[in-house]
Amino acid sequence: MRVLLSTYGSRGDVEPLAALAVRLRELGAQVRVCAPPDEIFAELLARVGVELVGVGRARVVLTEPSTEPETSQRVTELAAQFASVAAAAEGCDVLLATGLAHFSSRSAAEKLGIPYVYVTFCPFLLRSPYQAPPALLAGQSFPTGVTDNRALWDLNSRTITALHGGALNEHRSSVGLPRVDDVYEFVFTDRPWLASDPLLGPWQETAELDVVHTGAWILPDERPLADDLLAFLDAGTPPVFVGFGSTRDLPADAARVSIEAIRAHGRRAIVGRGWAELARIDDGDDCFAVGEVNQQALFRRVAAVMHHGGAGTTTAAARAGAPQVVVPQAVDQPYWAGRVAALGIGAAHDDPTPTTGSLTAALTTALSPRTLARARAVAGRIRTDGAAEAAQLLLDTATRQRPPLTA
Repeated sequence: MRVLLSTYGSRGDVEPLAALAVRLRELGAQVRVCAPPDEIFAELLARVGVELVGVGRARVVLTEPSTEPETSQRVTELAAQFASVAAAAEGCDVLLATGLAHFSSRSAAEKLGIPYVYVTFCPFLLRSPYQAPPALLAGQSFPTGVTDNRALWDLNSRTITALHGGALNEHRSSVGLPRVDDVYEFVFTDRPWLASDPLLGPWQETAELDVVHTGAWILPDERPLADDLLAFLDAGTPPVFVGFGSTRDLPADAARVSIEAIRAHGRRAIVGRGWAELARIDDGDDCFAVGEVNQQALFRRVAAVMHHGGAGTTTAAARAGAPQVVVPQAVDQPYWAGRVAALGIGAAHDDPTPTTGSLTAALTTALSPRTLARARAVAGRIRTDGAAEAAQLLLDTATRQRPPLTA
């Protein structure tokens, strides 16, 4: 069995596919992964012995300006991604996609006639009468007086089609595929997979969408912590970790207000550089900076984790039993901040631009004995078998939907 896993996103999109790839190989499948050609992703996949097929531009340069008209630029990008994914999918029995790989990947699978699965790592993107859809544009608000979630999801679907239908259909026409009328349905399919922990990211079943909820895909990390980091951890009481992962556009003083808030509680700080290149603000011996690190090991040694609210970081901190302060910046991050607060395992910061005072207050909640006790209780309920379950389901899907052999 040959499997292609495809994504175009951040670390939070790539690492779960690495976890799935490991489980698929344990079941005897051959696996390759399409992802952005960033060095960090190549190193991550090489660590587990999985082939990376670079697709598109590196994520770290996506903010570079382009002089090409927007629609033409999107068609050009789709064509390039489609060509790479379709070539990688040749001879494969099934294609699974996530992140922003949906347009090119589903078209490639359709062109090649192989089964296709789309997975998301957060429930907030899935159509449900029990929740409103996310805003699609900066500053977008829902029509006044419209409170029915079904009506709001209909509006969401029309907005997605208006935004992306032109470029998608222009590209599909160029490769001999039929046009798409409902882009939301095209992206998420009628049977999307949800790879979130059932406690952290629950899904309430609905007749409107057949969701396959596997649990989070967690890649075990056995890497040791660096000697200098271990020395820092051993030199005093547990510090507070602060890091914003793949988020680049942070307030200019994010490091300063974070470290000041941590110091206001008499705590030491570990600063995760991340894509925003956070750094220490002075030479104080109560602060230590780290780059790529084994979060699973580190988070078990800290008093709290202050972060952006990515699905992976939220799950890692919850699994480690570390109280959290979530400062969401965009996309699914407000959802995870809300879940952390609702579960009582930390604090959700309401504003993407924190101050020393607001973070100090949030840390008061996170560092309380009650929050710590709750975080430790929840840690024991986080599932770790999601990737194994998904791997078997994916191979079953490939076998069940494989076209019959012709004479």
